[in-house]
Amino acid sequence: MAKRPVTAAASQAGRFDQYKIVVLVPCYNEEVAIAKVVKDFRAALPSAEIFVFDNNSTDNTAAAARTAGAEVFEEKHQGKGFVVRRMFTDVEADIYVLVDGDATYDAPSAPAMIERMLDQRLDMVVANRVDREVAAYRTGHRTGNWLLTAFVAEVFGPTFKDMLSGYRVFSRRFVKSFPVLSGGFEIETELTIHALELGLAVAEIDTPYYARPQGSASKLNTWSDGFRILRTIVKLYRTERPLPFFGTIGLALAIASIGFAIPVVTTYLETGLVPRLPTAILSTGLMIVAVLSGAIGLVLDTVTRGRREMKLLAYLGHRAPGEERRRP
Repeated sequence: MAKRPVTAAASQAGRFDQYKIVVLVPCYNEEVAIAKVVKDFRAALPSAEIFVFDNNSTDNTAAAARTAGAEVFEEKHQGKGFVVRRMFTDVEADIYVLVDGDATYDAPSAPAMIERMLDQRLDMVVANRVDREVAAYRTGHRTGNWLLTAFVAEVFGPTFKDMLSGYRVFSRRFVKSFPVLSGGFEIETELTIHALELGLAVAEIDTPYYARPQGSASKLNTWSDGFRILRTIVKLYRTERPLPFFGTIGLALAIASIGFAIPVVTTYLETGLVPRLPTAILSTGLMIVAVLSGAIGLVLDTVTRGRREMKLLAYLGHRAPGEERRRP
């Protein structure tokens, strides 16, 4: 009997069977959408385990997820960042798929994202959202995403087109070396900057983006969440780039000090008097603070380099994608 040809889909599924793949779904009040998310990812990745982490939902999200066939866990600390921290800490796998539970992301794109990660031995693949409906991507969110992405690119170097995408695939070594510090929706920003800071191998794939199912409401607020993300970027810049951060402050104070000092020094050279004593004291104080700011930047820069080396060592302690522990 002639052998049946092996299709590309079957070959791909067979390759994925060699690895433990998990789909991680953080949820808060997604009763309407979560069953569809579980069903779609079960069809797209038959060998994957699907874990739904319920974050104090007040509706029947957890019950709907269990009925759909997912394993459900609870995280009592409110905020997506806390949920992701729990996921990355508790779940052991070779490949991690992180996706929101609002049924707006395209499950059939997951195999292509995983394939890209394995073929190129990447540590993170981000889904660049290409909206299929006008209601899928609000203008305010699109503009805010563009502004924040441009800011991060300016500060930390070239970044992704869709920095705030909630649909990503990670290698094990990325997940286990990532110190989750944020507690809310700014987690996507932190994931992006972690990859940029360590110079990790990453990629971005265009994927369809859909409107929420009828009866489902977004938890995002364009202005408040945008300001929270911007505040996170500034905090991370202070932490990861202390020398330019405090150096810029010191330079600004030094310039102000010199500006105040010029008329005082000019008057002293002409008359031998210092009639503006408060201005002279202010100028001196500003220069002292400027020098201290520069010194703080130098000290923290050394500390930051040490922290970065520790994160890199933790990252290097795990095998590259494609060489992880095989499933038994």
